[in-house]
Amino acid sequence: QVHLIESGGGLVQAGGSLRLSCAASGLTFRWLSMGWFRQPPGKEREIVASISWDSGNTYYADSQKGRFTISRDNVKDTVYLQMNSLKPEDTAVYYCAAASGVVVTTRISEVAFWGQGTQVTVSS
Repeated sequence: QVHLIESGGGLVQAGGSLRLSCAASGLTFRWLSMGWFRQPPGKEREIVASISWDSGNTYYADSQKGRFTISRDNVKDTVYLQMNSLKPEDTAVYYCAAASGVVVTTRISEVAFWGQGTQVTVSS
């Protein structure tokens, strides 16, 4: 059974930082593209960042470029999202995602497995 367990969410002031982690089990982690999506209140789920199986390719949504960094550890079967210079508009539930068949995932339709989500709230 596949599990993607996110951690690291919470409440932070604008300008602060958070590091999200997603621990995977029940799948061959090192073969999969991993990503982070988010769903702001009242809005649709959107891509934040993704990374290829070997960390050789990454993708960032425009609003995250320069502020967020995605990384992975194929020994620990964990993917991370370092978020700096957080803004109130970054407030959302953040979801870990695993995808196959793509170098980096950018679309919900590509995702094979989802985590349960972790809340990130940025206060102004």
